[in-house]
Amino acid sequence: MLSSTARIAICGQAPGTRVHASGRPFTDPSGDRLRDWMGIGEEVFYDPAKLAIIPMGFCFPGLDSKGGDKPPRPECKKTWHQEIFSNMPQIETLLAIGGYAQAYHMPELTKSRLWETIAEFRSIWETTCERHAKGLGPRVLPLPHPSWRNNVHIKKHPWFEKELLPLLKEEVSRLLM
Repeated sequence: MLSSTARIAICGQAPGTRVHASGRPFTDPSGDRLRDWMGIGEEVFYDPAKLAIIPMGFCFPGLDSKGGDKPPRPECKKTWHQEIFSNMPQIETLLAIGGYAQAYHMPELTKSRLWETIAEFRSIWETTCERHAKGLGPRVLPLPHPSWRNNVHIKKHPWFEKELLPLLKEEVSRLLM
């Protein structure tokens, strides 16, 4: 959802099967979890005046041989992303959900493994805060996809819930005031 007033952008992968069927992003348990991580309800989450939801792919990319979602189609990024973000200069903070969004929005800060990137959230936050202060784009917080598939990783990394999520909630609350 594009917006001329939203100060937060949620940038994930692409619609999954449930979202493809509903036509509304994050209308699944992952969306419930993401809203919980952010400390907001559906009324705020789906208010385009407050949040812009911009996936790396705008259509369901299909399933791979293991039943997981295929990667976002590359033509979306090539065709639309630069134009979308150049038309939303008011975005102050970007939530880069998953490896595809992280590689696009902060390529020089992305590690080879997702959780290695997320573990660097403090330095990524500081670096992107400095850039933002110079007018060089939004602050960025790297997040895993809020899917149940990341439960094992979240349990292995207690700092995620103890340190990253409070920063996320604080930033969301600050920008929604």
